[in-house]
Amino acid sequence: MGGDMLFKDINTNHLVEVADVVTLVNPYELTVVGRYLWGEEMQDPEVFDKTLLRFLSGEVLPRCWYDSRYRDNELRRLKCGTKVNDGDHYQGA
Repeated sequence: MGGDMLFKDINTNHLVEVADVVTLVNPYELTVVGRYLWGEEMQDPEVFDKTLLRFLSGEVLPRCWYDSRYRDNELRRLKCGTKVNDGDHYQGA
């Protein structure tokens, strides 16, 4: 297994082994290639939607692993000088 990571597919509740950690944490990649871990033989690689994978604890993956725009609201606030509690509406000129 080496540096592979294990996750749970929420659709099947099966374990999924993911070897490509670089793609896993890249927010511009919405999917990752992995293999189900079930049966006695190694399963064929499949493409998994990152939003349907969970850590073994049941926690969701960090948003920054699948959403390239995860900081848009924060950047907009910094650029426009708004505060965290301000509504997410246009503040510009």
